[in-house]
Amino acid sequence: MYLSQINFNNFRCLKDSKLLFGKDFNLIYGKNGQGKTSLIEAVYFVATGKSFRTKKVKEMRKYNFHRMIVFGKFERNDGDKTIAIDVNEEKKDYYIDKNKNKYIDYIGNLNVISFIPEDIELIVGNPNIRRGFFNYEISQARKDYLKSIVSFEKILKVRNKLIKEKKTYEEIYKIYNKKFIDEGVNIIIHRREFIKNISVLLNLNYQKLFDEKAELQLKYDCFLGDVEKKSKSELVEKFEEQCLKKMERESFLGYSLLGPQKDDFVFELNGKNAKSYSSQGEKKSIIFSLKIAEIDILMKEKKNIQFLLWTTFLRILMKLGKKVFWIILKIKKFNVL
Repeated sequence: MYLSQINFNNFRCLKDSKLLFGKDFNLIYGKNGQGKTSLIEAVYFVATGKSFRTKKVKEMRKYNFHRMIVFGKFERNDGDKTIAIDVNEEKKDYYIDKNKNKYIDYIGNLNVISFIPEDIELIVGNPNIRRGFFNYEISQARKDYLKSIVSFEKILKVRNKLIKEKKTYEEIYKIYNKKFIDEGVNIIIHRREFIKNISVLLNLNYQKLFDEKAELQLKYDCFLGDVEKKSKSELVEKFEEQCLKKMERESFLGYSLLGPQKDDFVFELNGKNAKSYSSQGEKKSIIFSLKIAEIDILMKEKKNIQFLLWTTFLRILMKLGKKVFWIILKIKKFNVL
């Protein structure tokens, strides 16, 4: 299964055209400024609806154009499948086999993993960067998690509005607070399990590639504290207790002070926070190990083992000391661009 075709219209500096990809290996090369990165960005965008270069859609559209379309076609055992994103001004419409779909159904059809220099921000940047990254990665593997995230964000907005309007003692607040707790606990359980699994793979990759004596851990820093061994009912109970404790303070400030939107994820190398104590070289090695772990865990979550060969190939490249700047790997549909 592989991405066989991509079409783009009014995307960056790229000439409106159709490109065909081969089944085994694709190498994109050219001089500076010819659109190599934009092509990779187009592949990433059609798969995720997002860019790894900007958060502003208008920066991806050609200057003075208001509409942009990116179309992808990939082959799989049960036939060809198509996906497309139609952007008009700031509005995005998502299509699967020419049928309009919600983003929640669109995501995960074409799985991608990007590896770019800016990924160092996953270690040194603010918690919001890490939450966004892991939210997307978990969503690729687990549709239920994405549904919980979307639902939670809507509930959080209502809860904040009710707090700001001083309605915390009204029945409507109690209803939304219960939903807030229930959906928040679902997110915690998904994050806890995913981080536990990927941390094992992350450590193994780091030891194999860079330092067999090192210990690398990815820890889930939950706003409820240590949640590793707590049952769902225990998490709900603890969440409820925290809501009661923070109620007065939240009412004073006018917004929610707790919830999974406050969580963080911490990389620790040999027992020390990598953000503060690891060298630049170590941080880059951690990120590369993380990207390989992403591939491993996506294959595991989606019960697909056919691309283990490509993971091994990347490990060999690193052992040989090759410099890898851009890699996009697609689980089930794979090309290196």
